[in-house]
This record gives sequence, C-alpha cells and structure tokens, in this order.
Amino acid sequence: MNKSFNIPNKKARFENEILEVYSAGILLTGTEIKSIRQGKVSFNDSYCFFAGNELFVRNLHISEYSHGNIYNHDPLRIRKLLLTARELRKLHSKVKEKGLTIIPLRIFSSERGFAKMEIALAKGKKLYDKRDSLREKQYKKEEKY
Repeated sequence: MNKSFNIPNKKARFENEILEVYSAGILLTGTEIKSIRQGKVSFNDSYCFFAGNELFVRNLHISEYSHGNIYNHDPLRIRKLLLTARELRKLHSKVKEKGLTIIPLRIFSSERGFAKMEIALAKGKKLYDKRDSLREKQYKKEEKY
C-alpha cells in the first residue's frame, strides 16, 4: 500500500502573498490519517491561530473514515500543529503585526511516513493583485503555444 500523499491548498497562493514557509507536524487520530491517505481533505477557509503558546489549525475538513466505527473523528476538529519553540515564538511575534496570518499550504507525508503540514506566513492580496496573478498565468499559458 502506498502511504505517501501530497494534498495542496490550491487557493492559498492565489488569495495570499506568501512571505515565509514552515513545515509542521500535525497531531492526528488513527481514522484521520487513514482519511488523509485516501485524499479526503478540504482546506476551505482553514487558517492557523495561537492559543497560549501553541499553534492550532481550524476549519481543516478531514472527512470521516469510510470504514470507521463509533470511534470515528469529528471532521472539523481543531488540530494542534507541532513546531519548535523558536519557530513558534517567531511566528507569534510576526502574526501580531498588522495584516499577517498563518495559512496551510499543503499536507504531505514525510520520508518516515508522518503527516506534515506546510504552513505559510501570508498577507492577503487585494483584488488588483489577484487580477495581476491571473494575467501572469494567462501570459505563461499563451507562451507555451
């Protein structure tokens, strides 16, 4: 059975300007990791926040495992992210700045088979920035042909 996976957040780079990228572990239950391996993850409106000195991800929808029983997980459960103390302090100080947020970019498996989440310190794009992104994408598409 292939245990590797790479599930991207397709809207993240379009909606936000990425400043810094980090790789964080995720605290998951057994049925959650099985659903992730099936690719049943939705990033709609998901974001990261601090509670005390710990980082959590909210609105990350991991569907219930199809063969799960009464011990299946809550799909929208708040999940803890695991980072080093230095990275947490750095992120916490930068999030206090105006307009910066932490968003999930993708969920992937590490070399050892653990689930990891790539998170980014980001600033939301304005409407005209999004138009510029679409224009650049269109130019690149036309250059291919």
